[in-house]
Formats: sequence, C-alpha cells, structure tokens
Amino acid sequence: MPDRKRALTWRLIRIGLALLAGAGTAFAHPPFGMLIGLLGYPLLMILSERSDTARGAFWMGWLAGFAYFFVGCWWVAEAFFVNPEQAWMAPFAASLLPAGLGLFWGTACALYRRFAPLGAVRVLLFAALFCAAEWLRGHVLTGFPWNPAGATWRAGGGMSQFASVVGVYGLSLVTVAATSAFAPLIGPGDKRSRLISAGLGALALIAVGGFGAVRLAQSDLQFTDTVVRLVQADVKQETKWSPEAYRSIVDRYVALTGQSATRTPNVVVWPEGALPASANDVFASADAQAIAGALRPGQTLLMGLARGEPDLTAPEGARYYNSLFALADEGGAGLRVAAVYDKHRLVPFGEYLPLGSIMTSIGLRSLVHMPSDFSAGPTPAPISVPGAPPAQVLICYESLYPGFTPGAAGRPDWIVNASNDAWFGATSGPRQHLNLASYRAIETGLPIARATPTGISAMIDPWGRIVEGQRLEPGVMGVIDAPLPRPTGVTPYGRFGDFLFFFSMLTAFILSLWPSIRRSRVQGSRVAI
Repeated sequence: MPDRKRALTWRLIRIGLALLAGAGTAFAHPPFGMLIGLLGYPLLMILSERSDTARGAFWMGWLAGFAYFFVGCWWVAEAFFVNPEQAWMAPFAASLLPAGLGLFWGTACALYRRFAPLGAVRVLLFAALFCAAEWLRGHVLTGFPWNPAGATWRAGGGMSQFASVVGVYGLSLVTVAATSAFAPLIGPGDKRSRLISAGLGALALIAVGGFGAVRLAQSDLQFTDTVVRLVQADVKQETKWSPEAYRSIVDRYVALTGQSATRTPNVVVWPEGALPASANDVFASADAQAIAGALRPGQTLLMGLARGEPDLTAPEGARYYNSLFALADEGGAGLRVAAVYDKHRLVPFGEYLPLGSIMTSIGLRSLVHMPSDFSAGPTPAPISVPGAPPAQVLICYESLYPGFTPGAAGRPDWIVNASNDAWFGATSGPRQHLNLASYRAIETGLPIARATPTGISAMIDPWGRIVEGQRLEPGVMGVIDAPLPRPTGVTPYGRFGDFLFFFSMLTAFILSLWPSIRRSRVQGSRVAI
C-alpha cells in the first residue's frame, strides 16, 4: 500500500509540474512578460525523458500544451458571449482548442522520449522535435500559429530582431534550445558537459540579444511623403449588428474619415468588416456617396467589407469573401474600385467549417450559427494603392503567418493589416495579436499600418516598434495620421524564408542523433565480424 500511495503521489506531482511548465511558458509571452516562465521548456524536457515510456512522455507534453494554450488562448471564449445564444459554447471552446493543440506538444515529447540520446546533445533533439511540432501546428488544416515560442520576446525589442534572419520559427528554435540547455544541470552525467551545455545556452541568448541591440542601434527610421490615416471608430461587436446601430456606425466612420488634419492623408484605412453590411449593399446605397464625400480629391480609402459574387457552381449560387477594397476618389465622380484583396487564410469555425459537408450532415453548422462559408481568395499578392506605394494586405488572422509577404521579387513597400479584435473585448487577445503582427514587420523589413475597430490600431516601423505617438488603445475612438516609414533593405528572412530554420533544425537532428547512429553501426559491424 505505501508503494501504491507513493506512486500516486509522484504521478500527481508530475501532472502538476507538466501543467506548471505549460502555464509558465504561456505567462512568459506578452502582455504578461514573465520571462522566468521560459524555464518551463527545460522542465518539460526533464519530465519527458524521465517518463517510463513514450506514452507517459506524450501525456506530459499534452498536459503542458493544454495549460499553455488554455492560458494563452482563453480569450477565444469571449467571442461566444457576443451572441447570448452561443454563450453556452464558451467553456467548450476554451477547453477543446487547448486539448487539440496539446496533441502537437504531446507528440513531440513522445518522440523525444523514444529517440533521446545520452549526453547534453539531447537538448538539440528536444528543441528540434518541439519546433517541428510547432511548425506543423501552424500549417496543418490551415494552421493555428498563435504564440510560437519565438514570439515570447516582445516585438521591437532586442531579442526579437533575430527574426529578421531566421523568422519567428527560427527564433523559436533558438529560444527552446537555449533555455532547455539548462536541463542537463539537473541529473546524472559528466559535470563538465552539463556545465558546458548550460554555458552554451546562456551564450546563445546573449548572442541573440547582442545582435538585436546592434541592429536597433543601427536602425535609421525615415519616412516617406505618404501619410496614412488609420480609423478606429470604437464599434463594439455586441451592438454592431443591431439594425439601429447601422446608421450611427456609418456616420462615425464618415466623420472620422473627413476629420481635418495638418497634412492631408493620402490613404485612409478602415478595419476588417468595418460596416455591418456587405459591400454589395453598401455600394448600392446612398452611403457610398456619403463615404465618397468624406474623402478629399486624390485620396484612397482602404475599406474592409464582406462581399458576395455570383457563382452557379457554389451551393447557394454565390461565393462570399472577406475582402479589403482600395477605393480611389474620382474628384466628385464617386469612388472607383482600384483593387480588391480577398482573404486567403480563413479562420476555422469562424469563417469556414472544416469538412463542411460532414459537419452539415451531423447538424454542427446550425449549432455554430454559420449559414454559409467564406471562400478563400487566391494566393496573396501585393495590391496597387493609388497615391501610395504597393502594399501587401493581411486581413486579421493572416498576420499570424510568416512568409505571406514577398521578400525579394515583387516586394511591396508596406503592409496593411486590417483586423477586427472587437470579438475578444478587453482581454489579452488583442495585445497578443499586435505582438504577433509586429513580427511580420521584423521578418520583412516593412512598416505595418494596422487598423482595428476597437484597438489596438498602430503604425509599426520595420523593426517591429510602434512609432511614437502612433497607437490607439482599446476603447478609444479616433484617428492616427502617420507618415509611412520607409522599408529597410531586404532582410535575410525575406530572401531565404524558412530555409535557415529548416537547415538549423536538420542540423540539430543530425548532431543529436549521429552518436547513436554511429554507435549502432559499430555494434552491427562487430556482430558481423
């Protein structure tokens, strides 16, 4: 009986430590910034390698992943309180999403337990497997690349600048490897090699921070002659779609657009889905004239609206897109549609239902109140913006994805991020989203003009920093008139994409597994002799 009690106690301790590892790493991310939580990675490595089986390691990883995504993504449940009829689904959303995403962490830990070599070199295998799982998390079934390990470092700070070389996934690999290098300090083995492991981990973090400090010290923020107005109308999601709110929302956007300024903006940016109506309805109504009247001659309006397009091959005879329109003022003759960008990366269960026909047949479509899916737009490409340089559009969720913007050939001069974080209220979600979007500036060397209905709207420079005074907090109604920063030269990440990340990960696999492969070859040759 004492042995069984001891075993149960140890199991509960391990479960608690796994949950602590996941929660700790989540709290290390902005806006919390508790960097001590990064010790969750070496703790998870220790728990995995000390599991009796790969199956046990899987559960350690899954528990840590569940805690990580529960703490980091609990705000997803907030969206279900916008519509009282869906509020009952909030606990399921808050728990099922972390449960599913935790499978990636669990798989990485199980594989690590199965193949972990002896010695401190095992740190490289843990980091490579973990980051391979993170990359898959960002791509499987369109992916959910929220809060990769590399995004722990606040965008615009020194540590974040290494993403200009290897991207956020490469920075994740360095972060996990460097912090996990302290794990060998706890346990058996040659003391010298354990100290060397920890020393190399510390040296890697110092080197990355030093690189970032030098890059920021050498940064030379310059501005173009283009002035961009970012409009934040503070439209709450709870009331946005009530019929009586429509007129006041239109009037609010029109008033903010036409607001006087010291320097007349060349471009005005409205957020994603700015008005509670489709483009088909807005453009056919008198509101189009009111919007045109708010613009000055030569101005361009970038407006986010849903739109429908007839298509007899579609189930409902039409396809629907989450779009951003570039509307050029024609000098009293109305607005001309100069360009349209259709969102390419759609939010699962928010903009489309995965396995739609199956889900519809079992009644899930009506359960989530999704009458029809949005369609994905074509492969993203920069759009022409009259009166301004070409821009890459990222609508909301798309700003999570590295590599979306052309890095060399066809490279635009800036990024427009039209988003709608109003679904998530005054939670950590909008602040995390801003941090993640800012990494796209670091990776590409391009400024980002970010417009949201309720915050956080901002002008972000090519180093991922918010330009001083160019930020609107949640709950604030107003505009930002910001001169557009000049882009930097093409970054290494812009030129090579994730190649350096994959090369580094492959190198880590080879270095960590080669001793075991070599040992098995030697033993095999001895048996043959």
